[in-house]
Amino acid sequence: MTDSATLPDRKKRATRVVALLKRAYPQAACSLRYKTAHQLLVATILSAQTTDEQVNKITPGLFKKYRTIEDFASADLPGLEQAIRSIGLYRHKAKAIKESSAMLLHHFGGQMPDTLDEITRLPGVGRKTGSVVLGTWFGKAEGIVVDTHVRRIARLLGLTDQNDPAKIEHDLMMAVARKNWIILTHLLIDHGRAVCVARRSRCEICVLNRLCPSVQVR
Repeated sequence: MTDSATLPDRKKRATRVVALLKRAYPQAACSLRYKTAHQLLVATILSAQTTDEQVNKITPGLFKKYRTIEDFASADLPGLEQAIRSIGLYRHKAKAIKESSAMLLHHFGGQMPDTLDEITRLPGVGRKTGSVVLGTWFGKAEGIVVDTHVRRIARLLGLTDQNDPAKIEHDLMMAVARKNWIILTHLLIDHGRAVCVARRSRCEICVLNRLCPSVQVR
């Protein structure tokens, strides 16, 4: 359950939340494994409705088989599907990876676009995927990535009372300083994995328990 905090209250709370989480998770960063912007794009496409851990299990072999953008663009689709078969929605994702790779070659000269407007022109790349690549690779804060951890914890902290990811992102962008948009996602993900676990929140050891309106222990 969330509270009905005003925007100034949310801004103040968000500032304290970010500061405390930065102290608790100084190494917070994208957990996907990649070496190039394109590998990051592929890994991010694969990560939709799948854990980063699962993605990281298959990308070493995938990136060994398909070493370049050209390799992915010219890949035999059934072969690419087979290479990522253990990942959910693998047929849809294989098609998106192949088509986005082809578009990168033919429309962007093999270079990853560095604006949200351009990167979301790639097949299978929406605002969330685009924001991950722009934030992680280019350090550009074009939005806030809202995954299941971010959605759940932002609501618990009273930083939003919305359910729709787009509306949650809007509320967070209003409450959080732009310089912290990128790191916020990583901090909340780390906190969701370590302490604010969906099935068994550890409120008694949470660094945010004095700020959180949903805390179960005082």
